[in-house]
Amino acid sequence: MLTLFKTNPARRAAETAYARIVEQARRPGFFRAGGVPDTLDGRFELICLHAFLYLHRLRQDEKEAARLGQLLCEAMFADFDRSLREMGTGDLSVGREVKRMAEAFYGRVAAYDRGLAGDEAVLAAALARNLFGTAPAAPDRLAAMAAYVRREATGLSEQKLAALLAGEPHFGPPPEATTAAVGER
Repeated sequence: MLTLFKTNPARRAAETAYARIVEQARRPGFFRAGGVPDTLDGRFELICLHAFLYLHRLRQDEKEAARLGQLLCEAMFADFDRSLREMGTGDLSVGREVKRMAEAFYGRVAAYDRGLAGDEAVLAAALARNLFGTAPAAPDRLAAMAAYVRREATGLSEQKLAALLAGEPHFGPPPEATTAAVGER
């Protein structure tokens, strides 16, 4: 393939990281065992959650990672724009919808930041309101997702900055099915 323009390594890293975030957010375990609604809203929420986790980690090394965080958000919002257009949203409405999605994302970032800084009740409330917003969350599933978020925040904080700056975050598996969740199928 002939490349006419030099590729920006930071932009490529942001796009790679975003692809990893989307890949993680699409894992079936979140919908099956985790109980996240398998809807457009549920999928959006999982992308927001995983983007938050990556950005939360990047902020630990703000000096080196600030530009990458901005590029990740640009890649994510460009994907939202593309997805809305593919779903048939009219050109005049796309900008307004992307703006609404961006406001929702930044609201979740603030809520999840407070949740990680607070106790289990604060994080569980943020997850119930956002991740499970369109469906009531069973207490065991909510607890499993809260444990997952804390585990992933810790896991990302232990990853080498060089790998994260290259757009290579590594996420663990989704929450496991509980006895109650298995019985509901």
